Amino acid sequence: MPDSIFVVMRDQDSGDCKAIKAKLANLCREAGKEGVLVRVACRELESFYLGDLAAVELGLGLTGLKKQQQWKKFRDPDALGNPAEELFRLTKNAYDKIAGSRAIAPYLSLDANCSHSFRTLLSGIKNLTESEPLAK
Repeated sequence: MPDSIFVVMRDQDSGDCKAIKAKLANLCREAGKEGVLVRVACRELESFYLGDLAAVELGLGLTGLKKQQQWKKFRDPDALGNPAEELFRLTKNAYDKIAGSRAIAPYLSLDANCSHSFRTLLSGIKNLTESEPLAK
């Protein structure tokens, strides 16, 4: 559709963030897609969830997680080496990459997430949608 807006996102994992983003942007250009928002989740998408432990608590039906948001490592979840492993540990393996993500996502705060990469993604989407007419 000509009025569509594209967002391409992937985990950084152990790769170089700038190189990953440049490669994805180049692939978009080669495919004839201009104005694509390309974002890399530092290190993993689970950083987004660790940045909002209240959402994790609600989504997974757990208790006692949101109070841990004050801990240093959860105030900057993008700095964690293995966010997925940390989320498994924190939830005592209640988190599942697919079902857990679907359960947590509706509760993520768009205003109070500690993950810088999550806030950057939201900012990019906001800028893109405000500058482009949305598809009907």
